[in-house]
Amino acid sequence: MMTPYLQIIALLEMSLTCAVVLMILVQKVSSTEIPFVIRLAGILLLGNLFFWPLGMSLELPLSAYVRGVTGELSIVSMLLLWGSILPSAKKTPLGFKVSLALIAIAFYPLALGFGMVDPYAWGYGSITLLIAVILFAVACGLAGWTKGVWIISFAMIAWAAHWHESANLWDYLLDPFLAIWALIAIPNAMYRKRREKAQSGYLFRAG
Repeated sequence: MMTPYLQIIALLEMSLTCAVVLMILVQKVSSTEIPFVIRLAGILLLGNLFFWPLGMSLELPLSAYVRGVTGELSIVSMLLLWGSILPSAKKTPLGFKVSLALIAIAFYPLALGFGMVDPYAWGYGSITLLIAVILFAVACGLAGWTKGVWIISFAMIAWAAHWHESANLWDYLLDPFLAIWALIAIPNAMYRKRREKAQSGYLFRAG
């Protein structure tokens, strides 16, 4: 059972996440770039609306109802999402998305019982999984994506500190929404590259 402290953390994280998602959607439908100061103010305002009970017929904050449907997001998901609104935010490397998608494709069927191995059980302090995660973070650093190193490191620190209710490392690193995002982002990235290549060839075509 969650302690009041963990409940407050969970609601605060979900409130900010909902606010960030809404702000990203507003930015996508907007014809102009929204200044960072306005985006930040909007996130703080929306975050408060999701965090505090609004009265009326709702007994719990809006974020509690959202969390009841989505469950608790991983630390990696939240940091990638929150970091995407920063002025200096860059696109997540395709290599990370491919790696994430491959892990998810192998992990979820096995974790659901389709096989003799249960990788989810490794999340309860398996040295092999810890070493694998550290090596993955090192690979991100060698590839020049230092943001990924910090995200994975923070997820591991949060797990060690029991930041969330779960004691399983996988719940801090991966969730279904993150896996779906990676699976969708890969074909989208390939399509964009092909379109950019086609446009480049058209621009430099003779005549």
